[in-house]
Amino acid sequence: MTTASLDLKKQYAAFKAENPKSRIRDAAKQLGVSEAQLVATGIGETAIRLDGDFRELLKEVPTLGYVMALTRNDSIVHERKGEYKDVSFNGHVGLVLGEDIDLRLFMMHWKHGFAVNENGRRSLQFFTGDGEAVHKIYLTDASNEAAYDALVTKYKAADQSAELLMEPAPEPKAETEDDTIDVTGFQQAWLDLQDTHAFFGLLRKYGVARAQAMRLAPEGHAVPTTLEAVKSVFTQVAENHLPIMIFVSSRGCIQIHTGEVQKLVPMGPWFNVLDPAFNLHLREDQVASAWVVRKPTLDGIVTSLELFDADGNQIALILANGSRAFRSRKNGAPLWPGRRWLLADLLNKGTCCSWHLPHQLQQAD
Repeated sequence: MTTASLDLKKQYAAFKAENPKSRIRDAAKQLGVSEAQLVATGIGETAIRLDGDFRELLKEVPTLGYVMALTRNDSIVHERKGEYKDVSFNGHVGLVLGEDIDLRLFMMHWKHGFAVNENGRRSLQFFTGDGEAVHKIYLTDASNEAAYDALVTKYKAADQSAELLMEPAPEPKAETEDDTIDVTGFQQAWLDLQDTHAFFGLLRKYGVARAQAMRLAPEGHAVPTTLEAVKSVFTQVAENHLPIMIFVSSRGCIQIHTGEVQKLVPMGPWFNVLDPAFNLHLREDQVASAWVVRKPTLDGIVTSLELFDADGNQIALILANGSRAFRSRKNGAPLWPGRRWLLADLLNKGTCCSWHLPHQLQQAD
């Protein structure tokens, strides 16, 4: 270990002693380094460097059995327990399509991997080239530890040094000026959408940033709301045992929860869901804007809540929509049949917000 690595290890140990409840992501920011670099200070003690094709490694994660998947960004943490199933890749894009763990993987961002054992809590952790966390997989009491040991042995890197070759962090992309965008064309293309998955391509075609799209959307298709309205939706979902989908993204992974939420626990700046198989931790003070968004599809309008931070980064996307736009992967049947649960209905009834959607949008999907 080099002098620089030893110094960082000492700094991190001192920081943890002074801030025992601080998360490693926050420690990295305070110390001016990446999270991966802090994990690497534990090599030889609490961490093992992994190497090889992480796509192949992920194909073997189902052998671990029941685990906890964690994906987060600066403002929200998404934790889902279950089994990795139906892991597949098309080039650098991957899918995990289990009933509980549902992921979209963008492997071009997965550069560093570690097996970590901190205080008996064992995990696989993956990071971007500049050291930002992409995705983490934690063993539970029901996991197959022998399979974990075999996987770590197979993918253990020959180089177990603590020095990581760090890439520079990507520069934030400047937002295109509104007056240089073909807003009319963008709005018509939005109205002509037939699949929500085409929305990203639409943004790219017209050079529109995600948060900017909320401002430039066709009338009534992106309506600003409040954090209190968002929390009220969670309350309605919990009280009425209604389904919800919650998408949270890191740079290289989208993690999705589909199902109910039950135990809602505000705690300081955090709004939490603390259910046995699903935890969510949202930093309320980092939500700069929230929008009710409507996107046409061949199966009807899909209504979502989208949350953004002050820099225009999407924090989360939330769907509370039981329409035919969402179908079971098993048999193609509508999710939660017989339950006409639309986010727009809640808003129109005034249960969440002080405003109402335009009359023409109050039709059933």
